[in-house]
Amino acid sequence: DYDSIEYIYVYLFFFLLQFSQPPFICSRKRPSEGNYEKEKDVCFQLFDQWSEADQVEFVEHLISRMCHYQHGHINSYLKPMLQRDFITALPAQGLDHIAENILSFLDARSLCSAELVCKEWQRVISEGMLWKKLIERMVRTDPLWKGLSERHQWEKYLFKNRTTEVPPNSYYRSLYPKIIQDIETIEANWRCGRHNLQRIQCRSENSKGVYCLQYDDEKIISGLRDNSIKIWDKQTLECLKILTGHTGSVLCLQYDERVIVTGSSDSTVRVWDVNSGEVLNTLIHHNEAVLHLRFCNGLMVTCSKDRSIAVWDMASPTDISLRRVLVGHRAAVNVVDFDDKYIVSASGDRTIKVWSTSTCEFVRTLNGHKRGIACLQYRDRLVVSGSSDNTIRLWDIECGACLRVLEGHEELVRCIRFDNKRIVSGAYDGKIKVWDLQAALDPRAPASTLCLRTLVEHSGRVFRLQFDEFQIISSSHDDTILIWDFLNVSTNGQTEGRSPSRTYTYISR
Repeated sequence: DYDSIEYIYVYLFFFLLQFSQPPFICSRKRPSEGNYEKEKDVCFQLFDQWSEADQVEFVEHLISRMCHYQHGHINSYLKPMLQRDFITALPAQGLDHIAENILSFLDARSLCSAELVCKEWQRVISEGMLWKKLIERMVRTDPLWKGLSERHQWEKYLFKNRTTEVPPNSYYRSLYPKIIQDIETIEANWRCGRHNLQRIQCRSENSKGVYCLQYDDEKIISGLRDNSIKIWDKQTLECLKILTGHTGSVLCLQYDERVIVTGSSDSTVRVWDVNSGEVLNTLIHHNEAVLHLRFCNGLMVTCSKDRSIAVWDMASPTDISLRRVLVGHRAAVNVVDFDDKYIVSASGDRTIKVWSTSTCEFVRTLNGHKRGIACLQYRDRLVVSGSSDNTIRLWDIECGACLRVLEGHEELVRCIRFDNKRIVSGAYDGKIKVWDLQAALDPRAPASTLCLRTLVEHSGRVFRLQFDEFQIISSSHDDTILIWDFLNVSTNGQTEGRSPSRTYTYISR
């Protein structure tokens, strides 16, 4: 009844209160008393008879009457009781896949630590092939990892389910640090300028110069001053095919898996079948040389010495129609680039102009270069441009602000490319410079730290370059194509920044 419950509360309260005095009143160590064990057993018996809600309420009242020192002891006692090893508990409930999924989000350092927790965690990591999954995640998200997987042939052990023949988890665990070592070596090679050099001598009969190029893992396609397009085997560096048809120098080109599109000083744009070399289409619109072009997702933009920009709809290689002509520059338009939001153009009139891709309407002008602009690349919010004022400028396309000016080239900056880490530029001084992009975007970084390396091998003006995580491929007025390989570098007797080269010569018949 109510009276008996009230009696129990009062009895327990006074019993426990005598052991909950502040430390300055009673000793922290409870004195031994003869009746303690008997009273304690009575309290436990009474406590066990209550409902869980009553037990919680009573303990709350009791704790509120204790001192801070006692609270600390209780906290230390409760902490391990409240912890749960869910990674061990989940497999016991038949939920191994959940434990594996949780641990699959760990980075390499954390995964190493998790393996040391206990044998059960180690088993979950091993049977879940979590080192394999970590490498796969890196290959999916990082182009450097993807490139290494392709070049070193360990991609064949990735992205396969457990039913197929795959190495054990230990293979991937030992592979991971080797990949990290490869990455560190590549980065060091870029910083120090260590490379292996391969040289293609084009040796055109009538005129010298390779104005443009593009490459992939199998081939290099180049546009030459002698009006031809030459296709080279990327591995053997032999000339596979020569495309002829332009009556002027091939100044610009781009290709995909279906077509090669070229622009020439003969004022035409030609579309070629990438496999057969057959001419599929010839576009006659510009009045003077076609200086640059870009195409992507059914849209093509060309620009010309005639000061105009042409925007084309590409339904197919044979069905290309003019959508709009953009006019605004006061000199030759030397280069264009675009994405879904903006078309960006640069001209000899010293300006960069921004246009809406969807409406083709003018948006803004970027002013800053002191002489004509020869090259640019645009991606996300960043525009990087090179000029005959010998400088490189970085711009925020949304507000038009110049973020940084890079100085170092001694003549006109003719070509420029950037990725997430670095900018690579080529100039009429025959030099290729590698710049730290992230440092260049940091206003606190000193100008003297921005140029990582200067590469000097070309004997003439550098006209065009392209690069990826492992190499730079450049072309020049000296009639050569150079492949600067930062992955496969021999360290025997090399001086820093210079590497042994092998030369391949093609003589037109």
